[in-house]
Amino acid sequence: MPNDRAHTHPLAIAFALSLGAAVSLGMSRFSYALLLPPMRADLDWSYLLAGAMNTANALGYLIGALATPALMRRFGAQTVLLAGALLTALFLLGSGLVTDATILLVQRLLAGIASALIFVTGGVLAARLGSLHPQRAGLLIGIYYGGTGFGIVLSALLVPATASLAHGSVHAWQWAWLALGAMCLLATAVMALPVRSIDGKSAPASVHDRFDWRPLRFGLAGYFMFGVGYIGYMTFVVALLREQGMSASLITLFYTGLGLAVMASSRIWAGLLDRSRGGRAMALLNGLLAIATLLPALTAQPLLVFGSGLLFGGVFLSVVASSTALVRHNAPMAAWSGGIGAFTSVFAFGQIVGPGVVGWIADGPGGLQRGLVFSALALLVAALLASRQRALT
Repeated sequence: MPNDRAHTHPLAIAFALSLGAAVSLGMSRFSYALLLPPMRADLDWSYLLAGAMNTANALGYLIGALATPALMRRFGAQTVLLAGALLTALFLLGSGLVTDATILLVQRLLAGIASALIFVTGGVLAARLGSLHPQRAGLLIGIYYGGTGFGIVLSALLVPATASLAHGSVHAWQWAWLALGAMCLLATAVMALPVRSIDGKSAPASVHDRFDWRPLRFGLAGYFMFGVGYIGYMTFVVALLREQGMSASLITLFYTGLGLAVMASSRIWAGLLDRSRGGRAMALLNGLLAIATLLPALTAQPLLVFGSGLLFGGVFLSVVASSTALVRHNAPMAAWSGGIGAFTSVFAFGQIVGPGVVGWIADGPGGLQRGLVFSALALLVAALLASRQRALT
């Protein structure tokens, strides 16, 4: 049952809740960028197949996002979140036990379903926590989404360390999946009690409180294109840096810096998310992401590449937070779960499209550089669409 901790210790609850984002995206999805190069080399994959792994993950994410509202009504948000975290951990452990591409695709699909259960329910709980503390709502929501950065940092440190310990063994990358799965189990145990302090019951929506997507169509369209664009960078940027000759230690530093920037982003953009009731925040953030994505496609200069990672990390999860803020500002509370679910669904559709297209382009003469140019253009379109979204009265 909810208790007073959500009222008296909102920051502590938000940080505990952020472990859900760390599991859902930071470790379940974005760790794959670090594992893609050794898996591709070991298993002789094309870039199209490598991208298909994240396409399968995004398809699962879509299925999970569509199922989450009904599951929340049946079981409550906290139960769905913790069940999703446990299942995600188990599916990551399973990825460390097989080498067959078809089975790995299924594992990524199932992990995507489970991670959506976490991310949608976590977003709803973060929004409800913010409603208890409206003056700090942007910060509290940002802390939740910034937990993804903590997961990225853990992955950036854990994957190469595990690979070093397993050096010389057959399919050394499998040990990294096992370590990530174990870390997800630990995170699930740590957040189990604190998240129950937030009210997770879904109030039955009246006819007037059901989410109406039409007034927010430009925000939804911009968010779809954000999903298309950002996932290409997060899937393939490490592979590109390896192709460009960057050392393993510098890649670890690059990805760690990206994750730390994600963690800092909750504070950087909190005020903007509180003030922007329309699509201005989403448009600005997508424009910055387009610049960050274009840089490593045009140059291998280390300072510019590291700047790209810091800028990208400092922005991309705040686009996700901006979608939650858009729903919170423009829909009644009873419609928040439906609104966040709708934005999550179009985001998932975009993520289904992005990795396959970038992988297909990367297998051609332009390589990964041309693939990231496509991602940057998609993010620019996202910015233009979001800029047309007006606040609702």
